[in-house]
Amino acid sequence: MSMAVVVAVLYGVGFYLLLQRSLMRVLIGIVVLGHGANLLLQLAGGPPGRAPIVGSVPAEQITDPLPQALALTAIVITFALTTYLLALGYRSWVLVGHDEVQDDLEDRRIAQRRRPEASMGEEAASDDMSEDEDDPGSAAASGDPVESSVPSGSSAGPAGRSEGGR
Repeated sequence: MSMAVVVAVLYGVGFYLLLQRSLMRVLIGIVVLGHGANLLLQLAGGPPGRAPIVGSVPAEQITDPLPQALALTAIVITFALTTYLLALGYRSWVLVGHDEVQDDLEDRRIAQRRRPEASMGEEAASDDMSEDEDDPGSAAASGDPVESSVPSGSSAGPAGRSEGGR
């Protein structure tokens, strides 16, 4: 029972650290989750036993090699992910001077967009944005020409509208 509690604590701490903004905390969270996964796999393997060689010992005394193979694979994956996150953290430190993950301005803009009418009981956003209004980040709103990927013989424009004069 105590090992199950240890696995639960390792998973809890690992997921908590994964949700932080600092890349070093995310790295430590990945390492802690890796240790929790290894411990869980070893616990699933059962108590230690004899080598899994058929005919050398009775079948009841043989240890299942699959959890050990999975734990070895988890160690390799954790190591690869750790080195990748270390490289990301180092690159962030060199370029920005810290390892905090910043909010993306585009994500904020999308979060502030008007929600659909049927948003599961939440109240709708203000009606100051009309349905026909173009997305402020689109080429149509900026006045930039929109390139058509339709062959030149076709009369359909980028939005499926008829262009007639082109």
